[in-house]
Amino acid sequence: MRTSTHCPPSMPREALLPEGDTRAPVTLILVTSTSGQNGDGYGALLSFAADGSWNGRFSEDDRIADPRGLSLDPSGELVYLNSGDDRVLALDRHGEVALDSGRIDGLDPGGGVFGPDGRYYVGLRRRRTILALPARLDRPGEPLLPDGVVPFPRGFGFGTGGELYLASGIGPSGEGENTIAVFEKTGARRTPRLVDDPELSPLDLVVAPNGNIVVSSEWPFGSPDATGSIREYDPSTGRLVRVLVPDVAEPMMRPRGLRLGRDNLYCTTEDRVVAFDFPTGSYLGAVVHFSRLYGQALVVLG
Repeated sequence: MRTSTHCPPSMPREALLPEGDTRAPVTLILVTSTSGQNGDGYGALLSFAADGSWNGRFSEDDRIADPRGLSLDPSGELVYLNSGDDRVLALDRHGEVALDSGRIDGLDPGGGVFGPDGRYYVGLRRRRTILALPARLDRPGEPLLPDGVVPFPRGFGFGTGGELYLASGIGPSGEGENTIAVFEKTGARRTPRLVDDPELSPLDLVVAPNGNIVVSSEWPFGSPDATGSIREYDPSTGRLVRVLVPDVAEPMMRPRGLRLGRDNLYCTTEDRVVAFDFPTGSYLGAVVHFSRLYGQALVVLG
């Protein structure tokens, strides 16, 4: 792993938690930095303090290879990580591995989230489906959807009724489509194309507390002139509600992982983690500056 000894100035702590706010402050920001064909990053889980300063790797465990999806368990005590080594790990707050699924042939994991039933759901890039794993990672997973359910799955999330929203994006070889598909909690397809937005190419998806669908987008995908944005949609109609973008002087290059924390929305990019005040849509600035970050996913620890 190539390392950096200097982290450029980051957003002031006050932007993470407004003055007078009595909630527990952010203590750590964890980011999976990809490597290989997925990006020229560090192939590690990186840790940053609330002021954006780099702490180093969160874990030195060699089972973490080209990490991708990242999610806190419902208790907030374990960090689940999807490793390019075809396994899922759960780390404690000291970076030690508490649970290990073991190698799962052909897993090729993308993103991961906990579902309403308490299981951990993993996007499978090669099989183009979603796998449900028990939270203890001690039994084989069950596919939620058939293989090849969309041309190339990106992020996904569960609605208040248990329905699944799956971002269907463009794959590395250019195949795919740019929309969001909706499935019943039984796995039956409800809507193959909820969103018809000519400027959408989804990379990650989260469901906001208000029920709306929030997606990071790079359009056209893979183009050197691509525009990065965060796009919010009505979950019933697919209507575009609003578009969040940074200041003109700070374009979002390669936006990827999204995370909602308190009232802030975070997004990883090529060399930053940026934040927005979600209720107002105001751009708060960069939480982290880090050369060649190539962030894929993040969690925020309080």
